[in-house]
Amino acid sequence: MSTHTYKKFESSESGDLPDKMTIYQSCMSEFNESQINAKKCRLLIARLLRLLANGETFPETEATALFFSISKLFQHPNDSLRQAVYLAIKELSGISEDVLMATSSIMKDVQNGSDLVKPDAIRSLTAVLDESTAFSAERLLKSALVNKHPSISSAALCTSYHLLPIAETTVKRFANETQEAVVDLKPFPHKNIVGDYYPNSTFITQYHALGLLYQLKKNDKMALLKMIRQFSDNNMLKNQLAKVELVKLVNEVTTKDPQLFIDFQPLLNDWLSNKFESVQLETAKLITNFATRNSRLISSELFAAAITTLQSLLTVPRTSPKFAALRILNRISMVSPEKIVVCNPELESLINDSNRNISTYAITTLLKTGTAKNISSLISTITKFIHDVSDDFKIIIIDAIRSLSLNFPNEWKSIVNFLIDVLKNGEGGFKFKNNVVEALIDIVSFVPQAKETALENLCDFIEDCEFNEILVRILHLLGKEGPSTSTPSLYVRHIYNRVVLENSIIRSAAVISLSKFALSKNDSTLTESIISLLKRIANDQDDEVRDRATISLKFIDSARKSNNQEAQVFIESKYSYDLSALESKLATYISSDKDSFSTPFDVKAIRRFTEDEAKAMELRRKQDQFLKGNLENGRESTPGFTEESAIADSNENSNFSGPSLDDHEQDLLSTKYVDELMSIDQIKKFGSLVNSSKAVALTDPEAEFIVRGVKHLFKENVVFQFNITNTLTDTALDNVTLTCTPENPDESQLEELFTIPIVRLLPSEEGACYVAFSKSEEIVMENFLNTLTFTTRELNQETNEPFEGDEGFQDEYDIDSIFLNAGDYIKSSFVGDFSSTFDELPNEEVAVYNVKENISLQEIVDRLIVNTSCLPLESTQYASSDSNSHTLKLFGKSALKGSKIAVIVQLIKTSKGIAMKAQGRAEDVTLCADLVNGLM
Repeated sequence: MSTHTYKKFESSESGDLPDKMTIYQSCMSEFNESQINAKKCRLLIARLLRLLANGETFPETEATALFFSISKLFQHPNDSLRQAVYLAIKELSGISEDVLMATSSIMKDVQNGSDLVKPDAIRSLTAVLDESTAFSAERLLKSALVNKHPSISSAALCTSYHLLPIAETTVKRFANETQEAVVDLKPFPHKNIVGDYYPNSTFITQYHALGLLYQLKKNDKMALLKMIRQFSDNNMLKNQLAKVELVKLVNEVTTKDPQLFIDFQPLLNDWLSNKFESVQLETAKLITNFATRNSRLISSELFAAAITTLQSLLTVPRTSPKFAALRILNRISMVSPEKIVVCNPELESLINDSNRNISTYAITTLLKTGTAKNISSLISTITKFIHDVSDDFKIIIIDAIRSLSLNFPNEWKSIVNFLIDVLKNGEGGFKFKNNVVEALIDIVSFVPQAKETALENLCDFIEDCEFNEILVRILHLLGKEGPSTSTPSLYVRHIYNRVVLENSIIRSAAVISLSKFALSKNDSTLTESIISLLKRIANDQDDEVRDRATISLKFIDSARKSNNQEAQVFIESKYSYDLSALESKLATYISSDKDSFSTPFDVKAIRRFTEDEAKAMELRRKQDQFLKGNLENGRESTPGFTEESAIADSNENSNFSGPSLDDHEQDLLSTKYVDELMSIDQIKKFGSLVNSSKAVALTDPEAEFIVRGVKHLFKENVVFQFNITNTLTDTALDNVTLTCTPENPDESQLEELFTIPIVRLLPSEEGACYVAFSKSEEIVMENFLNTLTFTTRELNQETNEPFEGDEGFQDEYDIDSIFLNAGDYIKSSFVGDFSSTFDELPNEEVAVYNVKENISLQEIVDRLIVNTSCLPLESTQYASSDSNSHTLKLFGKSALKGSKIAVIVQLIKTSKGIAMKAQGRAEDVTLCADLVNGLM
């Protein structure tokens, strides 16, 4: 090691790390000197800690030698050196052996050291004690917990907190001292202070003590309630972090038992006016998150008070509370935007805030609370500053505009103009540009009246676009949507320019896009022009471009001359495949043995979706993404709140939990169902699967046997699939069968064919039992009473098999009924202009209902969406909590015949319940009548 290298890290200006071996040798040499130089030893320890902090490590032998050498420095009385020693001990204890050798020296400092050294010594105990030696420090820790010096007491509390997983029995004996530490206000001692300045106590001991006390009592609900009530009285807590911790404890308790929230409402109302802004924010966050999950249990006055508090925090001069209040309001706007309209004046004043983070959050929140009347003014305001913010915040704004375009399709002009402006004139990277293009693609797909304007502007954009991925995406869109426009020739020129001017990747995409215009029905003269262009491209220098042009010409020629349907499908595909099912089938096919390749891959076994069905699934996915994604963000920052607790909470405290399964997961489940059904020989004879319902819970989640039912429809058959989970720990279920009996057997139109039982269901396993019926090709609606029959057999824990000679005990278990209704015969479908489509449908049916259940309009809306299996359009799936009326618009297609059906449901909430008028129109008069008359 040269002198130059050694001296390199001596300079404070050098950013290089010290050499590890040089530091090791210097430490070993200096720490073992008979005359210790305290200043030099502190400098060496600082360099050693810097090495460790940057990820460097030492072998166990060297680390142990270092640890032993550093422990020798306890002989020196210098307090500053002693503090550095404790830092080194904590860092090295994880990679060293025999760390217990320093315990006696640390204990000595805890007992007799100065007030400066004691806190460091106490904290280092966590690094050297284990379960067998923790009891030896019990007396010292108890004494430190009640010490009048706040630093010593806080150190003891933190050490006890970290020792809890190591020596739980020992730490639990500190409960009384911890309780006393919360109550005892400990100021800093003023003796021996030089000068006029002395530190003011922040009473941080209360925060540490409260955290430890919670860990000791978190499994005792009554003890937690008593603790919350005790410390919330008489302004006992002086530290703001302790008060925030107490608010989080209330959140923890009310999440587990929402009924307790009613008792805490007066207390929460007081905390909203607390002098600490952090306490106000945490309380407002608790109230608003709880309202999202349990709106019935919270008073409107308390929620309004929380909104008022957040509104007042928007006007404070400090950035942090202002930003935090904006985040909470932003989450509320995703669920109940009408509840924060009162904050719009303050939000508008923040649009021009100097902090761009705040201005971006303000404008996105305003966009979510926007109405059709103020969208144009909001967008014009955004245009003024969007070019001044970073790409990250631009993307947030674009996402808000994107959701706005789906919620207010009639305001497409101002939205499209804004997106085109930022796309053409805005500076930004790939991610930003891609988000803008995706927003425009959504508008093209779901707002038909905006399609041609958006496509024309995208054509202009690709002339100067520098990103290949975006160019390919736009070319694909032009090929998909361009042929159906009024002037398809307009787009051909722009696409052909890409063939002439771009690289081979873009040229390949442009060839496929061009070929789709060859069979355009809106301009028959294009065919010859497209063929001429493709013939020129067939001489391209790139292999893939030539191949694509040649194949396209073959398909066009085949489709024109022999009217080949397959060729037409390749050029103008009217269906899309279930990609998850396709991937699964292909993976199975490829991984099979060689014999399987003797038969070609059967693509007919893959589910296909029409364009309207695919759009319906995509629209629902996007709407759920905008809503659910932000809800999850809100939950993340709420202590004690998890996805599982939210689901369990909603199941326990509402009559109807609404649609909760993500559509993508539902698609994967549908694929799984098809594979499972087609693998059963008796069911395979029924033909292709027409439709599958979502899983319906038929038992309570806490029951011994959890049963979920799924209805599978075939052309002339119905199969009920019962997914059964055995929650018993030491009992197996043999010969598990389901008996499905029609509620009115004499009038039943279904005939039972067979039942496929579960041979054996082990603990914690899930199995499927099937019951098949034959039916006519018409719509059949019936209610079935279900009974679970099985034989219980006790398991040998060693072999996990039933005991020999145990014949078992036969038993029955009644579960909820399963309904086969009109909604099971419908698939979600998308339509761009709902009103005109509704008016065009020939058959009409009207029904009136009076719902006397004590449920909200939103719960009725959720129930109707699930019962009808239709797609809610024009954002009518969200019912305002402040309004007593709502109109729901639903659209779908018959799963059997593909006929259209549209339903308008008008809801009015009165003192006697909810009055509901359903007006349905459809191409199939029977389906229309069955659906409208069987909604509830």
